[in-house]
Amino acid sequence: MTAAQRAQAEAYAASCRQEQADLLRTLGRIPAPTHQEDRRAAFCRDWLQAQGAREVWVDGAKNVICPLGPAGCSSYVVFAAHTDIVFPDQEPLPLREAEGKLFAPGIGDDTANLVNLLLAARYLIRHQDALRQGILIVANACEEGLGNLEGTKSLFAAYQGKIRAFYSFDLYMPLCCDTAVGSWRYKITCRAPGGHSYSDFGRPSAIRLLCGLVNDLYQIIPPAGATYNVGRIEGGTTVNSIAQEASILYEFRSTSQDSLARMEQLFRQALSRWENQGGAFEVQLLGVRPGNGPVDPGALARFTARNCEIVQAFTGQAPDRSANSTDSNIPLSLGIPANTIGTVAGALPHTREEWVSLDSLPRGLALALALMLDNAL
Repeated sequence: MTAAQRAQAEAYAASCRQEQADLLRTLGRIPAPTHQEDRRAAFCRDWLQAQGAREVWVDGAKNVICPLGPAGCSSYVVFAAHTDIVFPDQEPLPLREAEGKLFAPGIGDDTANLVNLLLAARYLIRHQDALRQGILIVANACEEGLGNLEGTKSLFAAYQGKIRAFYSFDLYMPLCCDTAVGSWRYKITCRAPGGHSYSDFGRPSAIRLLCGLVNDLYQIIPPAGATYNVGRIEGGTTVNSIAQEASILYEFRSTSQDSLARMEQLFRQALSRWENQGGAFEVQLLGVRPGNGPVDPGALARFTARNCEIVQAFTGQAPDRSANSTDSNIPLSLGIPANTIGTVAGALPHTREEWVSLDSLPRGLALALALMLDNAL
């Protein structure tokens, strides 16, 4: 980032201050459950068209894609922010302001970052002829929960071999993450004969069998850095019934693809010990998020170091390098340098009390634009 680029980014962000807050208020009310991002996608597409984008469309995965740069680009740097939020609301989202903060479900994860992506993209649209590198602006779907990063997976399938670096604007400043936390998620259902708790005492119980499996899962000694969790258990009917069906939700996580493979092996070994003991087990894979793949360590380190310098320049803080599960998992698993960078100040993600600081918005927009200018000019 040159001094001129920093000055351009800061001046532009200052000029957008009121518009930026108003755009966040508008976008922040549009519901966008994972897999149902259609309304936000349409809004982002129409907004970019109104700013003069020559090409912008919503693809089959509900990603909004806007390519910028010289004609005939053979490679791109992606700048993305996700449109979905974790809440299922279909009506306009509640939004309130107090003490310089804007409160709304999903307002920081990832609505405010999405606003910064859009406004920074507009600057590039207005200076399209000056761009020397291909840039893809992407408002992607399906980042949260059981969206399983499907939007970004679809993007990389469509642009296979053409993406040389990736930025996801997500969460809070001064995050600059270059390590992917991968995960495998399952629903495991057990079915058994069941019966009456008194007259059929001793018949196989789905709950008993499933609890045996859960106990064994918690005896697993994971590879270094790997974790696991049973997050939900349900089943049975009444207190005097031997359960015919019960299920759990189970996941394991790691930054290492090899560790994820080992955890899968240990899970299957535990499961095999409880099969054919009076019940039948059904395993449904709910989603896979890959961990770090064959990224060149030197290339990723140089990429991240450059971005960390820019993050620190705009935030005045040492970048937070914490590992995360974000859209950057996909390029990192494919060997492509990627960072997830926060462009807003806020707190309480994944709660209905989530907030962002209105005063932080211009600084975050300047950061987002500076990263774009550093790659595009």
